[in-house]
Amino acid sequence: MPRDCHKAVMEHGQSGPGTIPTENHPMTKSALYFATAAGAALLLAGCGGAQTASRDQIRAVGSSTVYPFAKAVADSLAKSGASIKSPIIESTGTGAGMKLFCAGVGVQHPDIENASRRMKKSEYDDCVKNGVDKIVEIQVGLDGVAFAEARGGLGLKLTPEDVYKAIAANPYGKPNTAKTWKDVNPSLPAEPILVYGPPSTSGTRDALKELILAKGCDANPAMKALKDSNKDQHDKVCTEVRSDGAYVDSGENDNLIVQKLEANPKAIGVFGFSYLEENADKLIGLTMNGIEPTYASISDFSYPGARPLYIYVKAAHLDAIKGLKEYVAEWAKHWGKDGLLAKQGMVVSPADIQAKNAVVATSFSLLDPAQLK
Repeated sequence: MPRDCHKAVMEHGQSGPGTIPTENHPMTKSALYFATAAGAALLLAGCGGAQTASRDQIRAVGSSTVYPFAKAVADSLAKSGASIKSPIIESTGTGAGMKLFCAGVGVQHPDIENASRRMKKSEYDDCVKNGVDKIVEIQVGLDGVAFAEARGGLGLKLTPEDVYKAIAANPYGKPNTAKTWKDVNPSLPAEPILVYGPPSTSGTRDALKELILAKGCDANPAMKALKDSNKDQHDKVCTEVRSDGAYVDSGENDNLIVQKLEANPKAIGVFGFSYLEENADKLIGLTMNGIEPTYASISDFSYPGARPLYIYVKAAHLDAIKGLKEYVAEWAKHWGKDGLLAKQGMVVSPADIQAKNAVVATSFSLLDPAQLK
């Protein structure tokens, strides 16, 4: 870049476009940041850097579970005839996606975070530190943390306590020495424990920890008491996963887990329910507390691994990124019982939740951080 151009862009970034907002000025910090980025993009365009400085496509990052649904909505929007480029959807995992989403406001940062669990208070605080202080939260549907095996597998009947004893790093505070399922529960077969599951960056991993491991751990009265006396220690003992080979981190590609289960019928896999349903000809869902992972059991939350799915949208990008409002509205068009997303395997939210979030998807009311944990 020519030196004069670089100087102009740097000065622009330091001073901001036009009037510097004061305490009483209506321009928010987020709006200023985005306007600064947009202004810098124009300056760079004049210096021959338009291709890297501007963006005319929506960019979404996050959950591998939400990815196929987000892609279906993007494809639907592209086919609608609207003069909007098909959004770029990246499967990074919920946790990694949150870091990208919260890194800042401007064309170099994602517009949307797809999440297979709710945003954490710590993540929201990180967003605010980086100027992402206006966020829209929309629940788009439901899913479940499903446990499955290949047809002809072991036929395991599990409980959260069984799973905790099998894959926790230090069950009840002691190193995990269980080698077989029978070591975990005498009623289970004497077959080696081998679980293929999501990585630490995944929202599915977070849901596994919260909905299954922590519940299994808290079946022990001493662990339940520890939760009140020392939450950090409780979380470490109850949700840390073993790393000695019994639990295998299989990355963000859930289809890879399906392939591994087909290759080894004695292994079990952990992923979103939609992948189980998509591969129903190859896999069988394992019961948890005697309840199968099904559309009905997730819809009414009787299945222990049921969870909501979300998208998070930067309010500062709504007017600046072409098609962003339309893309969000497209979600609401398809999340009904007979909609595109249900046909893709998503479990629809109850009617009252749908109605509430349909309003958010058009009014773009902001997330109240007081609701987060």
